[in-house]
Amino acid sequence: MALPLALRVRALECLIETDPGAKTQGVAALAAAAAAGACSLDTAAVLHADDALVPGRPARPELVPPRLVGRRSMATPEGRAMLVHALAHIEFNAVNLALDAVWRFAGMPDAYYTDWLRVAAEEARHFDLLAAHLRALGWAYGDFPGHDSLWEMVAKTAGDVLARMALVPRTMEARGLDAIPPLRAKLAQAGDEAAARILDVLLRDEVGHVEIGNRWYFHLCALRGLEPVATYDALTAQYKAPVLKGPFNVAARRAAGFTDAELARFDADPLDA
Repeated sequence: MALPLALRVRALECLIETDPGAKTQGVAALAAAAAAGACSLDTAAVLHADDALVPGRPARPELVPPRLVGRRSMATPEGRAMLVHALAHIEFNAVNLALDAVWRFAGMPDAYYTDWLRVAAEEARHFDLLAAHLRALGWAYGDFPGHDSLWEMVAKTAGDVLARMALVPRTMEARGLDAIPPLRAKLAQAGDEAAARILDVLLRDEVGHVEIGNRWYFHLCALRGLEPVATYDALTAQYKAPVLKGPFNVAARRAAGFTDAELARFDADPLDA
């Protein structure tokens, strides 16, 4: 009988894969194997000592500062393609961050690893949907530049799973809950209904992804005897995380598990989803 696959070892192998298609296929295969009970949850293994591990990426897109990514006018096919490309790049990075959450942090409950593998599989599907739509528009992933701000926060929080949960899913990814509805409206108004439907999938799934981050953040705060709101503020200052600016999708944030105390900060500048 074949030995079970070590889930976290396989997640690390997927993380360092450079080809986007091979990465997303590998993640899908790993998720299917885990669902079939063919993976061992190697929760205690220390797999890597390098906090600065760079995820596998293709040679393109060129990575530039966010201000140099370029404007995305909905008035032209190229502008719409630039927006779809930017979203695909976010989802590609999101695959990597979910895989990093699986392999990097030892000693978490089994459900933590299955949660983040689910996130990796859904982000891989998002990337595939957007990359396919980009090809339908006449471009390919890598044809436009991208930025690396999401992964920069992943790298900053490599040493502490509490900081990771606070500042990546609850901060960086939660911004997508606010950004997706207006982007969907712009794409639909420009006549790209196919892209608008893809964004419906993204928003639905991202609520679940942020909820996973919230759930594990509150679990870790309780485990360490920390007050969640004050701890979040302290971590934001310590790691120089972005200061959130509205408008906010309060309904989506509530569905994703933000508390009433946190939502009270957002109610002054709500976004109608």
